[in-house]
Amino acid sequence: MNPARARIALTRLAGLKCAGPCAALLAALPGTARAGEIDGSTLSLLWGVPFAGILLSIALLPLLAPHFWHHHFGKVAAAWALAFLLPFAARFGPGVAGAGLVHVLLAEYLPFVLLLTALFTVAGGIHIRGNLHGSPGVNTAILAIGALLASFMGTTGASMLMIRPLIRANDDRQHVAHVVVFFIFIVSNAGGSLTPLGDPPLFLGFLKGVDFFWTAGHIFPETLFLVGALLLIFFALDSWYYHRREELLPRDPTPDNRAIGFDGKANFVLLGAVVALVLLSGMWKSPVSFNIAGTDVGLPGAVRDVGLILVTLASLRITPGQVHEDNRFGWAPMQEVAMLFAGIFLTITPVIAMLRAGAEGPFAAVIAAVTRPDGAPDPAMYFWATGILSSFLDNAPTYLVFFNTAGGDAAALMTRLAPTLAAISAGAVFMGANTYIGNAPNLMVKAIAEDRGVKMPGFFGYMLWAYCVLLPLFGVMTFIWFR
Repeated sequence: MNPARARIALTRLAGLKCAGPCAALLAALPGTARAGEIDGSTLSLLWGVPFAGILLSIALLPLLAPHFWHHHFGKVAAAWALAFLLPFAARFGPGVAGAGLVHVLLAEYLPFVLLLTALFTVAGGIHIRGNLHGSPGVNTAILAIGALLASFMGTTGASMLMIRPLIRANDDRQHVAHVVVFFIFIVSNAGGSLTPLGDPPLFLGFLKGVDFFWTAGHIFPETLFLVGALLLIFFALDSWYYHRREELLPRDPTPDNRAIGFDGKANFVLLGAVVALVLLSGMWKSPVSFNIAGTDVGLPGAVRDVGLILVTLASLRITPGQVHEDNRFGWAPMQEVAMLFAGIFLTITPVIAMLRAGAEGPFAAVIAAVTRPDGAPDPAMYFWATGILSSFLDNAPTYLVFFNTAGGDAAALMTRLAPTLAAISAGAVFMGANTYIGNAPNLMVKAIAEDRGVKMPGFFGYMLWAYCVLLPLFGVMTFIWFR
């Protein structure tokens, strides 16, 4: 990858105008303030039509019009974004719409795209050389290692680091889609459940006062059960495929006799810098902020973002070209995710506002469903309500909605209401795997796999996998832990 061309692509990414899952996380960091808030109690459900439209477009157009979708998905996302923004400006005024757009860009999108691009670039600068043989045992070991890494380097970082060697290890097999699907289940979601570094919702809880190791102490059994069960199911399924007569190709497409090792090791240091920058911005309290068109950008957030830009450029500068070539590093997956989540996160704005309105808003029935007749919170309903909405809306803001619905007091939620907070945390993290859009790494992994010739299931096909594999496990977890 030519560094100059890479910087041009990075500039194009930064020119987009919305956000994805990490955006909600970083928008909540100290030094950013909400601008252009909407009173969700005054909104009609019709304001959710553009959001439903972009979801249906992602689900159906790749099946019904694949050529059109491949070349114009960015335009489709922009069209649905305008379908929300223009009527919103007409109804509430250009000033309110403009303030909301500026807030999305400065407080949400830029932090999101810079963090995601930094992780994507740094992970893309690390090449695991050598060609592992994609046997069921090796594949299961890779998924287990990825799950462990996810809680310490984030689901995005672990996914970007591990997906390429996993695909390369299996490129001499006929059936690979199931390997990537379980990778999304385990590495891109479930594995990030033990620390605030693992997944955006947990970092939001950390910023709200939840202790760093609280989640590990309270949903470790659930995580162990889910990851362990998924690894066992995967091993059985992969073994069945592996022993079919036509499974192995006559020749390995990418033979590599080098010893297993790492190229681009300096990027591990940069990965640590990314983690440090995000943690610093969450713990550093500073009264200094800059007001831009009604949006406050705090000094910690500004330092973080500048630092992420420097990390990204440093990775592009120090990574040997051969490493990028070996990884087949390119910007297409990052661009696809950025464009699609741009539309999603803009059109999701009124939906989140309606949820925040609680019992006074259009989704009052959802809020009422998580409360028992005696007024006590129902952990099982919190688990499923948080999880189902996280599957389609975005797990970070959904976590915040139900965190506040449960009272919003971290001290009470960590003690007296610990089962409720555990249910919210588990639902947000685990059920982000239910759809491609539940968590940003899901779509990135899908894009990388398809770029390398893996025929991935469509939107509904993937949901069928999740329905058959994940939902029964979630049902068992509900019976054991969230009753």
